[in-house]
Amino acid sequence: MSELNLILIGPPGAGKGTQAERLQQDFGLPYLATGDMMRAAKEEDSDIGREVKEFVESGGLVPDGIVCKVLMARLDAEGDDGFILDGFPRTAGQADVLQDALQGRGRRITAALVFEVPDEKIVERLAGRRVCSKGHPYHVDHNLPKHEGVCDIDGTRLIQRDDDKPETIRKRLEVYHEQTEPLVERFEADGIVRRFDGTRPPAEVHDHIRATLAVLKLEEGL
Repeated sequence: MSELNLILIGPPGAGKGTQAERLQQDFGLPYLATGDMMRAAKEEDSDIGREVKEFVESGGLVPDGIVCKVLMARLDAEGDDGFILDGFPRTAGQADVLQDALQGRGRRITAALVFEVPDEKIVERLAGRRVCSKGHPYHVDHNLPKHEGVCDIDGTRLIQRDDDKPETIRKRLEVYHEQTEPLVERFEADGIVRRFDGTRPPAEVHDHIRATLAVLKLEEGL
């Protein structure tokens, strides 16, 4: 096996996206973030777009069939040499679909990178987050834009996403603990889990991940 196939697991706001961007630069792998794909889909004026919008804005999970259809097309198009997968699988059923799909292609998950952050820290992080229409992130307590309410990069207005409101965040965390957290034990049994302290500064987390993957690549002969 020559590709490095990574999945990121952790509650919303654990820093998965930040680390994925750095891993993209490190290894040249495509970053397949189902959250971003679903948010793009919900803006489409279509039946599937409206269905996705209802689930995303309520803090619930988009049905497996919809996620899988979008994701596997992207993986087949961009992930021949490996991938960084964020936001999927979130349930045991999705894990079955993913592993079956990969096995059918003669591939497997190399590692599940698990980010651990307490719930209250997650609420603090996400409730203060603001983004522009292109997804560039800011925060009301740190990482402020040069001009209040306006993105430094593209000049568009900053907003608080519906799924970053405190009541929705707590619902998302409940869903994570009930449906996604059990996957850690499942992947632990497969020997592919690597754990990281998501409360540490991003640079420290990145260094830890790089060191972990360096060892893994040696062990796997990648």
